[in-house]
Amino acid sequence: MLLTALVCGGLLGWLGYEAVGAPDDGSAASPTSPASPAVSAPGAPSGGPGTLSPGSPGPSSGDGKGSGAGSLAGKVVVIDPGHNPGNFRHTSQIARPVDIGTDRKECDTTGTSTNDGYAEARFTLDVAHRLRTLLQRQGVTVKLTHDDGSPDWGPCVDERARIGNSAHADAAISVHADGAAPGDRGFHVILPAAVHAGAADTRPIAAASRDLGEHVADGFRRSTGEPPSNYLGGGTGLVTRKDLGGLNLSTVPKVFIECGNMRDRTDAALLTSGSWRQKAAEGLSEGIVSFLRGS
Repeated sequence: MLLTALVCGGLLGWLGYEAVGAPDDGSAASPTSPASPAVSAPGAPSGGPGTLSPGSPGPSSGDGKGSGAGSLAGKVVVIDPGHNPGNFRHTSQIARPVDIGTDRKECDTTGTSTNDGYAEARFTLDVAHRLRTLLQRQGVTVKLTHDDGSPDWGPCVDERARIGNSAHADAAISVHADGAAPGDRGFHVILPAAVHAGAADTRPIAAASRDLGEHVADGFRRSTGEPPSNYLGGGTGLVTRKDLGGLNLSTVPKVFIECGNMRDRTDAALLTSGSWRQKAAEGLSEGIVSFLRGS
């Protein structure tokens, strides 16, 4: 769900990626990805969204609060599932430009998908549900920016940031999957640059966000075995950007993660696996919990 570019057709494709699609807080499918109806492709691959792997946590309570006091009781985490499965039905609404501080960008986009039509928006919501359950077990209060069709499109990228700000979140994370060229694979965590322009001022949260991102990258790599991106970040798994409204407008520590490349056959096989998505959620939880504990 987030990058300046869809690495497709080399550097030219990479430069056009965010404008048309996948790795932004509001990116659409890449130039080579299916049209937006693919986002609603019927049927998920084996182990599809909502199907927890054996032994994985079950549904969580709707109030977003853990059932008992834990070591992290009182902490608040906002999870932002990238895109929305209903976005493709609201193209005019999600195309509306919004202020991201440094520029104006689309409210949101449809996101990308695997070549078989498994939508990024479905992937992100499934991982968000699994992550919510794991964090609640630690006593964390969890809020999602959208959930199960409510709202039925969006929210816009500026509103996604405001949701985390209004919750006074101790940490916020936006979950995505990339849509780069085949052969480009691996995960990367996107950190906010120190931006001060218009409505954006990330200077107070840039250092804490980097700390959060480093913890998330470490936990994700350990849990999933997914390598750092081989096409961005120089092998570190970390990328800093100043063009994403969900980061620019945040006043709380926040990062984005591209969990893998939906257009690469190897990564796609992982992203469509329910058991791997559980490992992804466990890695994200490990990283966030470590950050919240200050370890």
